[in-house]
Amino acid sequence: MAVSTGGIKKFDFKSYLANTGKNILKNREKYLLILPGLAWYIIFAYIPIFGLSLAFKKYIAKLGLFRSPFVGLYNFENVFADPAFMKSIITTLRINAGRLIFVFPFPIILALIFNEVRLGKSKKILQSIFTFPHFLSWVIVGSIMISILGQRGIVNSLLNLLFGTQPIGFLGTPSYFQPLVYLTDIWKSAGWSAIIYMAAISGIDVEQYQAAEIDGATRLQRIWYITLPGIKSTIIVLFILAVGNLMSGGFEQIFNLSNAATIKVAETLDMYIYRITFRGSVDFSFSAAVSLFRSTINLLLLLAADRIIKRVGGTGLLA
Repeated sequence: MAVSTGGIKKFDFKSYLANTGKNILKNREKYLLILPGLAWYIIFAYIPIFGLSLAFKKYIAKLGLFRSPFVGLYNFENVFADPAFMKSIITTLRINAGRLIFVFPFPIILALIFNEVRLGKSKKILQSIFTFPHFLSWVIVGSIMISILGQRGIVNSLLNLLFGTQPIGFLGTPSYFQPLVYLTDIWKSAGWSAIIYMAAISGIDVEQYQAAEIDGATRLQRIWYITLPGIKSTIIVLFILAVGNLMSGGFEQIFNLSNAATIKVAETLDMYIYRITFRGSVDFSFSAAVSLFRSTINLLLLLAADRIIKRVGGTGLLA
């Protein structure tokens, strides 16, 4: 509430607190509903922000986070001096750029296919089949890949039986690793991600399809001129979020699919942080500096993607 004093509006903090308190009491049931989620964010998202100060300190366990000596940008100087760090950035960007090209469009295509399935029973069965892999952990997916593509897996056994070929090292060949990442990512996440697009499609006015059908539009034309424009805003939002996650390499997937033979092409930034934190000499300050750098770049990429989308006529993510 603002109080006018000689033409200058002065904010009345006491009135504001009183009005806020009355509003909370009036809508206490609603605030109780959001309380668990709010508590989760405070405990696991906001309080850990204080840990970012570790990137500017030399962490000493017995002194703790707040009493450890401040060293400024010393940890960042060490980070950028490490050749493995720069290599991990290139690996991360290469893998995630491929994700944007090959993995991101697949849920959209899947949602369009589901939308065109006319038989309700078949549609539900297909949705269940494609959604189920989402609930499997990457540990299980890694075990499945070993059973299918391992030296003694199903694929090599069939090739040996039919053609008498020697076992092919699908999981141990560096050139096969990146396609394997994309294929498993599509198989595991496409069905679940398609639900978002299907929800957006369900919000499109059915009369548009009926009018187009009367005018003689084919299915492909209805998809191109009605369905895709109808879910354009959803695609844009998810694309911006995907760009803002380019520096995060999907640690669980990479960790469970990689091995000693493919580690040179599999050490993303997340894998690099894991290696420097839990292998060899533990340096939490160094890994905190890498994590802070990764989060900062992700934020800048998200803001840049949002600005570019707005420049080309899109709605963008941020006001």
